[in-house]
Amino acid sequence: MRRLLGLLIVGIVAGACANAGAPSATVSPTSAPPSTPTVAPASSPTVVGGERPVTVQLPSAGPEGPSPLLLLLHGYGSTGAEAEAYMRLGPVAAERGVVFATPDGTVDSDGNHYWNATDACCDLDHAGVDDAGYLADVIEEIKGVANIDPKRIYLVGHSNGGFMTYRMACEHADVVAGIVSLAGATFVEPDDCEPSEPVSVLQIHGTADDLVAYEGGELSEAVGADEGTLRYPGARTGAAAWAAYNGCDPELADTDETVDVDALIDGPTDGAEAAVARASGCEPGGHVELWTIPDGSHFPSVSGAFAEHVVDYLLDHPKP
Repeated sequence: MRRLLGLLIVGIVAGACANAGAPSATVSPTSAPPSTPTVAPASSPTVVGGERPVTVQLPSAGPEGPSPLLLLLHGYGSTGAEAEAYMRLGPVAAERGVVFATPDGTVDSDGNHYWNATDACCDLDHAGVDDAGYLADVIEEIKGVANIDPKRIYLVGHSNGGFMTYRMACEHADVVAGIVSLAGATFVEPDDCEPSEPVSVLQIHGTADDLVAYEGGELSEAVGADEGTLRYPGARTGAAAWAAYNGCDPELADTDETVDVDALIDGPTDGAEAAVARASGCEPGGHVELWTIPDGSHFPSVSGAFAEHVVDYLLDHPKP
């Protein structure tokens, strides 16, 4: 477990150093960021979540009618504030009139926040906390204080948070319209996930990720667990599993499209390096894409366009 935390801290610090020349992304090591990212004018924050409070930012202006809702889930050993300092989704959410929140997971015996997501990650104490139930309750509470569009409820997560977005899609497909997982993974056994209806899924993953490998594997070596117990699928395999859940064609098709995700990796078109693969023939509400970052790490140096790409992908895929 200590090795996993060490890798996490090293990764965050490395990301902060890499982003020094890219003003679009800032990362704080293990404490809360020194300053709050600038956001569009918003109303006074509202707190929900009971014993695990989370601050909800309600935009002061936006399109008429119900607002979309976006939850950002941090990685293991991190916090919601640090995840937002890294991804900087808040300003884009505010511009788009999206209600935005960054909840924190449970604290484990080593003092690290985590989400009890899939069987691979990351309830290392075997506490069995119902994080899916907690997040579902948070969504319901937010509905009580804001006019939320039930067809546009989304989650974005990094690493352990990415694993958790998949669990939410599996267990609360009737609530979640779409998810984005950066360097996370779904359940290794397809039968362990039984979504009640389609959910749009975007997996973003670097091919050089040495913590959650692009090709899949197990976290056992990093956390000291028994060999073979913490397995997770590869990025493409996981996306294909969701294509099956969503009634899509079984194989993702590679496209000529690229997306600018990592500021430090150049690509063939305007710096856009992440290759896009997409499922076709999906049921309504069940879009599936994979953005592959060539030589991308577990902590991509997110580009200035990253947040817009992620938020706009989600907003483009509401429930039918």
